[in-house]
Amino acid sequence: MAAPVEIRPARSFKEVGAFIDLPYRLHAGTAWIPPLRIERRMFLSRNPRIGTYAKRMDFELFCAFRGGELVGRISAHIDKAYNDHHSARWGWFGFFEAIEDQEVTDALLAAAEGWLRERGMERMVGPADFTVNDESGIVIEGHDIAPMIREPWHPRYYQPLMEQAGMEKVVDLFMYELEVANRASLLPVLVEVGEAAVKEHGVTIRNMSRRRLRKDFDLFAEIYNKAWSKNWGFVPYDEDDLDQYALEMQLVYAREWFMVAEIDGEAVAIAITVPDINRVLKTMNGRLLPFGWLKYLRRKRVIDRVRVGFLGVKPEQQHTGVAAALYLNHYDVCEAHPIITGGEMGWILETNEPMNRGMEAMGGTIIKRYRMYERLLDENAELQQLAGPAAS
Repeated sequence: MAAPVEIRPARSFKEVGAFIDLPYRLHAGTAWIPPLRIERRMFLSRNPRIGTYAKRMDFELFCAFRGGELVGRISAHIDKAYNDHHSARWGWFGFFEAIEDQEVTDALLAAAEGWLRERGMERMVGPADFTVNDESGIVIEGHDIAPMIREPWHPRYYQPLMEQAGMEKVVDLFMYELEVANRASLLPVLVEVGEAAVKEHGVTIRNMSRRRLRKDFDLFAEIYNKAWSKNWGFVPYDEDDLDQYALEMQLVYAREWFMVAEIDGEAVAIAITVPDINRVLKTMNGRLLPFGWLKYLRRKRVIDRVRVGFLGVKPEQQHTGVAAALYLNHYDVCEAHPIITGGEMGWILETNEPMNRGMEAMGGTIIKRYRMYERLLDENAELQQLAGPAAS
């Protein structure tokens, strides 16, 4: 008989290190891209001066062992900002990794559930690392395609492990592929609307500067908090979020891809597209030393794909066609930088019909799907239809 599964919290420096290292062993030789270990250390830090979400998250990290061997991991966390904004009692799980073993998965989910129940949460939702604006969902399509920056990757057996554990689907998230060579396939009406936005509504597009990036992120938050407010899982950005996000974006900043659309000097839409640094991380195996830093500095020579992470328009300006103008501008930038052959856009909620129609009009193709799951912890809790995060 197999040895029993033992669940232990990961709190010490060594234990968190083992938590971080597990996918490097599980996914060696797959399409998975190893993140920088030092970045993962900082991301998971409980120190408010270092940890990305240390100020707004209560969390616990769990490791699963069988016969003394680490065979799985999971987090349980409570996003105080989310619950305060929605007057909810949602708990989340994330960072899920495991061998192909149902007993291990069941034990990990049970540990996360128990931790959340003890703190009065009414449901467990996930996976999200830590929020849906980071890596979120279980990969259910696109297993053979390497993930882009801030995209998860999982082996095929994760989906059945989740569903056999009794986790219920909440919503699927889509990633679309767009290729520069397919510009001719754009629907003519999209081109007409984009050109009319400039000629008839006076839309102009400028680029964010590195020096003013934090200031421009105030505009990003203003637009994001309006444009995405009705999406599933939405949490508004506050000052602390923006400080951290602007700092992170400095590492992937590329002037031509950080766009602000204006009408008469007023910011009405925004698009943040980032070069896919996973192309570089793939060769670094999670380490800056001894030569990883040099590969990163030379990243512009090898990165040929981008990810459109955010593209939003103030609701009162959606009639102007400014979104179409931003779409067209992405093609223009690609053509001005021939090394960039295309990229991906998303994630986009399967329920977001306007954005999905827009992607189809641009000739986009769904190449990856991620699934969000939930488990009710309070049977008496009234089902809620709450709005959520960035569906590109």
